[in-house]
Amino acid sequence: MTAPLFITRDQSLLDELLRLAAAAGVTPDVAIDGGSALRAWSAAPLVLVGADVAEEMARISPARRPGVYVAAWGPVPDVMFRVALDVGAESVAQLPRSEAWLTETLTDLGDAGGGAPAAGLVVGVVGGSGGAGATTFACALGQLAARRGRAVVVDADPLGPGVDRVLGLEDRDGVRWDGLCQTTGRLSARSLREALPRREGLGALTWHAGTPGSLQAFAVREVLSAAKRGHDLVVVDLPRTADPVVDEVAARCDRLLVVVVPTVAGVASAVRICARHPDPTTVRLVVRGGGIDPQVVARATGIPVLATMADQRGLGEAIDLGLGPVRSRRGSLGRAATEVLDQLLLLRAAAA
Repeated sequence: MTAPLFITRDQSLLDELLRLAAAAGVTPDVAIDGGSALRAWSAAPLVLVGADVAEEMARISPARRPGVYVAAWGPVPDVMFRVALDVGAESVAQLPRSEAWLTETLTDLGDAGGGAPAAGLVVGVVGGSGGAGATTFACALGQLAARRGRAVVVDADPLGPGVDRVLGLEDRDGVRWDGLCQTTGRLSARSLREALPRREGLGALTWHAGTPGSLQAFAVREVLSAAKRGHDLVVVDLPRTADPVVDEVAARCDRLLVVVVPTVAGVASAVRICARHPDPTTVRLVVRGGGIDPQVVARATGIPVLATMADQRGLGEAIDLGLGPVRSRRGSLGRAATEVLDQLLLLRAAAA
């Protein structure tokens, strides 16, 4: 059983719930009595109990489980909230006031194919100094992550080269930030995934070539929410500039990677970048190139080193050919990106 379960004999309420389900792209199972409801009760990812049958269901005492709500049309008497507790509901959804919330909840189920909504990791990548190669490393993570599942690289740097160009996706049709920043409202994971320029399991979100744009807070929140629901890994290429929207994006990342060039100037700049983030427990270093010992870099910044890599030969040629930065997992860039992805899998497993 992967479909949400609606339990009601109120045809008007059922018609409204079915309308919302259709808008969200899900097909529910419908029960009109306790017996048929109990057969689907435990396996359904979401259960909506109509106010007309809530007392009946409470008397049956179904097993306690999350994701149960009482649905009612219009205001409900105070006694209904007690009944909702008796049936094990988390709250009462009063239509039409709760219509937006309910549509979002059903949309999440549709994005996840009817099961539990996806909960991908969000990883930010920022250069510890100019020219550190943060965009290249972000794209490398996206390339290799797409071989394991769904991945997307989100370009949050309007003055960068554009992640679609680095990944060889600039000629692919799809929506860019320019379009998303002009829209409002709920963005479903499936709609975003299907709209982006992509190659197989990897999508990219950036700007059209030309005049640089700017991030809009509402659009960024919707994109990150939808991207996280619809992908296993979301890689965000962050600019080094201080900005309230950029700081909010960084705060929403499960892991923040600072790419450091191990020179005196590079480490000094990385110290400032790392100090800008209030939660150092989410920050890790990726050291690129030779010079200062990585452990010295870690002591200077107060941040652990997650991976090190040498400069990649033939990197510019691979990008110019539209192949993306990773031509082989055996190269220094491929090995470092693989090491980081393996660590991220452990982070995801620990959070599960």
